[in-house]
Amino acid sequence: MRFFYNLLTYLLLIPFAFYWLIKGIGNRSYIDRLPQRFGFGFPEFDRCIWIHAVSVGEVQASAPLVHTLIERFPDQQIVVTTVTPTGAARVAALFGSNVEHCYIPFEFPHAIRSFFSSLHPRAALIMETEIWPNLYRGCGVRNIPLILVSARISPRSIPGYRKLLPLIRETLSHGIIIAAQSQVDADRFLELGGNPVRTWVTGNIKFDVKLDPNISDQGARLRAELFGERRVWIAASTHDGEEEQVLDAHRSLLKTYQDLLLVLVPRHPERFDGVRTLIQKHSFSVISRTANKPCDPSTEVFLVDTMGEVPLFYAASDIAFVGGSLVPVGGHNLLEPAAQGLPVVAGPHLFNAEEIAREFIELGACRVAADSSDLAVTVANLLDDPALAREMGNKGLSVLEQNRGSLERLLVLLEPQLLSDDESQHKVT
Repeated sequence: MRFFYNLLTYLLLIPFAFYWLIKGIGNRSYIDRLPQRFGFGFPEFDRCIWIHAVSVGEVQASAPLVHTLIERFPDQQIVVTTVTPTGAARVAALFGSNVEHCYIPFEFPHAIRSFFSSLHPRAALIMETEIWPNLYRGCGVRNIPLILVSARISPRSIPGYRKLLPLIRETLSHGIIIAAQSQVDADRFLELGGNPVRTWVTGNIKFDVKLDPNISDQGARLRAELFGERRVWIAASTHDGEEEQVLDAHRSLLKTYQDLLLVLVPRHPERFDGVRTLIQKHSFSVISRTANKPCDPSTEVFLVDTMGEVPLFYAASDIAFVGGSLVPVGGHNLLEPAAQGLPVVAGPHLFNAEEIAREFIELGACRVAADSSDLAVTVANLLDDPALAREMGNKGLSVLEQNRGSLERLLVLLEPQLLSDDESQHKVT
């Protein structure tokens, strides 16, 4: 099956290149270091610790790990790879010159060989859900320890993986350490061929998030400058088909709470202009973050059309709706608003982190809204009952505190690999 998989990767090479060039017409950042996508132009290192995080969410989740590695292994070069330019921008914002960034190559064999020949990783850490046969095999044949960090498999992915079961079993056979988010995720990896001896439940390192100690003060200042005394709810990381539902809920809420402001943060920057047009189409008065001016009394929606500011706007809000959950995307990070003591609301599609979502819901730290009407009712209840909102926020903080420690459990698995004799690894070109 590997032969046919590699054949497919080469057949897709031209369509992939064409797709990336088309993306680059609308967004020049997709042209940035384009040769790396095809195996050329990587930085050269004798050794490095390599972390792969697909996009913004995974980069944000990797922050506690990256900062800890920088602190504990100051002499080691840290390399973070991403797929998306927005992920690259987040790497620069979070870590600056402390890490090197490059783009992960496409899965065809030549590009993978070039990647490893340039970077020479002494250990690889892949965040959350990425399963790449050639990339994993590249680690295996080079004796590069590979750990899947906060590893998870969504129920929706299982049927697809089963169709490729021989390839997936072979992919997971290269001495890979699976540090699963939950026992459910561990069982799914075992079903797909993970090694029971190397499969552990370490939890989710997102629980070990460390906020900027000044974030609350910064959020309060931002709120005073932009929003004044108005009540604010935020809908963050929203997707196509979701903004319309959020706007419908907001319209309903404005009938009772005339001063209420919606802060809307679309998930993908290429959609910023389209979402602004949608807001205007629905006859809302809107101001964009990039306009650099405060809301006036008539402003109904504040559009955050910048990257990396979601934590700041959480700190400037009263209630948080977490997107990707009113549409079947699977939901985004509930922990970010919870870490700031906000009451959290989400839609019913939460399969990307089902264990976290279940715990939040069962303990009363998150309310689930089935649709736009239910979302309006839920937000209204929290606006009417500040004590309930505070109680939910406190319960969310409690959930975070009870689940911290995943990073230390992960380091127990990682440090023996990093401290082992370097000569135990050999290079394959």
